[in-house]
Amino acid sequence: MKKGVHPENYRLVAFKDMSNEDVFITKSTAEAKETISIDGEEYPLVKLEISRTSHPYYTGKTKLVDTAGRIDKFKNKYKKFSKDEKETE
Repeated sequence: MKKGVHPENYRLVAFKDMSNEDVFITKSTAEAKETISIDGEEYPLVKLEISRTSHPYYTGKTKLVDTAGRIDKFKNKYKKFSKDEKETE
């Protein structure tokens, strides 16, 4: 490989998905404050909130988050424009 292409801190790093405790190792330059021991080897640890093993797109499990009834507010606000309402009037 050509010298000087990769940064000095390009190394194996462990990434841990905190939502399902999945850990995977890949090369990265990500900064890490903690370390983790896997199979007797010590790796820098980067904690993630979401990864490919917990993201709804990849798992097929979608979540509908309706904060403060936003969907109901929208439906109530625009129900006067629906085709069903105009036909019954």
